[in-house]
Amino acid sequence: MSTTTKTPVAEGTRHSTDRDRFAVLASVGGQNLSLIGALVVVLALFGALNDNFLSLGNMQVIAEAATITGLLAIVQTVVIICGGLDISVGSQAGVASVVSAMAFTSAGSNAYIGMLAAVGTGILVGLLNGLVIVYGRVNPTIATLAGLAAYKGLAQLLSDGRAQGYVLNNDVFVFLGRGKIAALPVMVWILILTAAAVHVLLTYTDVGRNLYAVGGNDTAARLAGININKYLIAVYVLIGIVSAIAGILLTARTGSGQPVSGSEGLELKAITAAALGGAALKGGKGGIGGTLLAVALLGCLENGLTVQGINTFWQNVAQGALLVVAVVIQQRRTGDRAVGLPA
Repeated sequence: MSTTTKTPVAEGTRHSTDRDRFAVLASVGGQNLSLIGALVVVLALFGALNDNFLSLGNMQVIAEAATITGLLAIVQTVVIICGGLDISVGSQAGVASVVSAMAFTSAGSNAYIGMLAAVGTGILVGLLNGLVIVYGRVNPTIATLAGLAAYKGLAQLLSDGRAQGYVLNNDVFVFLGRGKIAALPVMVWILILTAAAVHVLLTYTDVGRNLYAVGGNDTAARLAGININKYLIAVYVLIGIVSAIAGILLTARTGSGQPVSGSEGLELKAITAAALGGAALKGGKGGIGGTLLAVALLGCLENGLTVQGINTFWQNVAQGALLVVAVVIQQRRTGDRAVGLPA
């Protein structure tokens, strides 16, 4: 009677394969796998309900619409990682949009002057937020909530509450808003390059490691010699710059400077995408890959509901519900005690 035995080599190979499989899953992350699964379900559902949903043209529409949200969600992820928050990003984009169009018109239709003016405005606004938070010792939520109202009012004052300028007679703005490179919209390329740059910053540099340290334990970070004030101010300036870029793209996409239309509600979308993507609202955790997946999920969900003719008010309900779900999942994973419940 003969028996067969597994050779050590075969057994070792099987364990090695299992380890490789788990290593791949670990590198992707459970949060990202959940987002990928949810994205597949949304695509399959709306694809079945509408034949045009999965068309190349509609996918490009979704990508272009999600670009501005994506840019703001990326920098929102960074500030959440270091333990802060910025509720004013939508209003910052609105101010930058108005400034870019007005400066463009005043400079004799010079697109570069318009864009430089918008970026300069973004730097000033971001610096102001950072200084108020760091040296005014104001809670980031309160400081940027004030900024949400103040910058929105500033945009309306500058524009008298109306869309400003007309930029679609300029090749630069047309290229930014409607041009394509290698079949992808230029706006999407800007999002990809920004995401790649921030990912490298967070993952492979001392600056990124210090940002995680500040958000994870600011006391330990300070004792380790990290200048927390400098990092926080720099992060809010970065938010101002990227918000200005989002405002420029908003101008290029709509054809004029938009004080409110197009920028209102972007802050909630950005925070929702960052939270869904795995950025812990208490700081110290998060990544750009998860944020981009969440932006894609929100974009597909919003477009699918619109295509199905569902009232846009329900989109706000869905967005708010997703934010609550994201925070609940974070609380359960970290084991933090729920407010009002016994430990």
